[in-house]
Amino acid sequence: MCGIAGQYTQNGESVDPDLLHRMSASLAHRGPDGDGMFIRDTIGLAHRRLAIIDLSDTGRQPMPNHDETLWIVFNGEIYNYKELRTKLQSCGYTFRSETDTEVILHAYEEWGYDCLSRFNGMWAFALWDNTQQTLFCARDRLGIKPFYYTKINGSFLFASEIKALREYPGVGTRPNEARLSDFLAWALADHTEETFFDGIFQLPPAHSMVVTKDGIGEPTSYWNLSLNSALRSQDGSDETVAREFLDLMTDAVRLHLRSDVPVGTCLSGGLDSSTLTVLINRILHEEDPEKGDALQNTFSACFSDKRFDESEYIDIIAEDVQVRSHPTYPGTETIWEDLDHLLYTNDEPFASLTIYSQYCVMREASKGVTVVLDGQGADELLGGYIAYHIPHLRGLIKAGHPLLALSELIGILRHHRSFFWYALHQVITRRKRRGLIRIAGIDPCPRYQGTLGEALEVDLTRANLPYMLHWEDRTSMAFSIESRVPFLDYRLVEFLASLPEDQKIREGITKFVLRKATKGLLPEAIRCRMDKRGFSTPEEVWMRGAMQPHILEILTSSSFVSRPYWDADEVLSSYRDFVEGRSSYSGELWRIICTELWLRQCIDTPGQE
Repeated sequence: MCGIAGQYTQNGESVDPDLLHRMSASLAHRGPDGDGMFIRDTIGLAHRRLAIIDLSDTGRQPMPNHDETLWIVFNGEIYNYKELRTKLQSCGYTFRSETDTEVILHAYEEWGYDCLSRFNGMWAFALWDNTQQTLFCARDRLGIKPFYYTKINGSFLFASEIKALREYPGVGTRPNEARLSDFLAWALADHTEETFFDGIFQLPPAHSMVVTKDGIGEPTSYWNLSLNSALRSQDGSDETVAREFLDLMTDAVRLHLRSDVPVGTCLSGGLDSSTLTVLINRILHEEDPEKGDALQNTFSACFSDKRFDESEYIDIIAEDVQVRSHPTYPGTETIWEDLDHLLYTNDEPFASLTIYSQYCVMREASKGVTVVLDGQGADELLGGYIAYHIPHLRGLIKAGHPLLALSELIGILRHHRSFFWYALHQVITRRKRRGLIRIAGIDPCPRYQGTLGEALEVDLTRANLPYMLHWEDRTSMAFSIESRVPFLDYRLVEFLASLPEDQKIREGITKFVLRKATKGLLPEAIRCRMDKRGFSTPEEVWMRGAMQPHILEILTSSSFVSRPYWDADEVLSSYRDFVEGRSSYSGELWRIICTELWLRQCIDTPGQE
């Protein structure tokens, strides 16, 4: 994983080398192992290297093909690069390195734009074709790796992070108020091509575009995800489906372990991360039976407050698999300094302090490994969030299966009764607090509507996963860590999308096929867990307690009071009601505070950390 940036002067002027140097320097945290630059007339490419595959100098970027008619800057990993390399060698290509970057170059030479359909991995790259005088830009199927761009004064600029684009004077100086509204009122981010900065865009997942001297081509989709709308599996198919899933999952993990540097695992104690931990251990043991059990390092967030702590489950997995466990304890001692850095790293405001736990985990991981595997994406693929029960019930009723719906409802009440009372209370509280936002509009991307399949598609492509992957990338890269997400191997994604709904939710049990597949593999205390946490934080406790003095300073500051986005007096009153126990907590309070901090850092003082 690396940092990429570039300038294409479509107006014919020469590239600005000082600008490229500044853009590259702003991405140094993404690539501490080296930097490179290529400039030729109207095209300039910059690269920051985090060496993962082929640590030698032959892996340096920007990288050319043999006759230097192609140049590429690439961020990510092509996990099936070895197989593609063999195929390309059979087509007559020779290789000077062992990198996946060179595989992309030759794949483009052989298959053109269609090379994207052959890649299994995560990527964002820009490839300059000197013969065609085109810049081919592409992003992976799920948007695991970021690609931002803008056009100003006849120049097309691109980068891995927004801060690099803002090195050009006049870029990213104004907030995008429509996106601010979506975030403040509905907790939405990364759901469109637009960003929080007016005039800065992101290339959508599963899209490519071609930039020429005549303009920026329309982003073109090269992959579409279609979810099975069937409600029920065929009789007797559960064992077969579970076996196919586990085989695919195991192979995905095996590919994601390809690395020339140490690899670790993010372990929350939940079903997804525990599955990864066990599969990694099995694979490592198969490859080296004598050392396998001692090779895996896990990294976890723990809390002294037992209401939020998952050490009990982390310890169960650690003992079962015999991993080296590395816990970290996020707290409020340095939280404001950390949040300042986290905002700078993230470039945009974030919806909850859950991201802070992940930030602390990545900081701990950076002390011992360069790559971590994480369970991101499993919830959206497997119906893991409890709220998915609502569209699932709706779909059953709509399809004329009232008895099945009743059976599901009984299962829901058996496993998740307390959650539904909490959720109902939160709906009322959030609706009231939405009134604090002066620019609140209609929800542009409503979640949990329609059937389960429709709800999952919204979360996978717009409402949830893109945002989760945004901060997965930024929290890891803040500490020069490459985070990999095996559940988003496109073969696994397509397989799970093809399954009927009852392989995801059945009788109130979420992630049915995953639980079925891991029977006998995971300890039952983990496999049968129904409480969904992940790397959560005691946000409500912190907001009422240790963070309160600084929050009050923010809410009574002149800058906060002068903003047109909220009713400052009402926000302060609502926060005090929460602190004094007259109302419940909801995420709107943090989003407003985080937005104020972002405005101060990125808009009031542009270009400053």
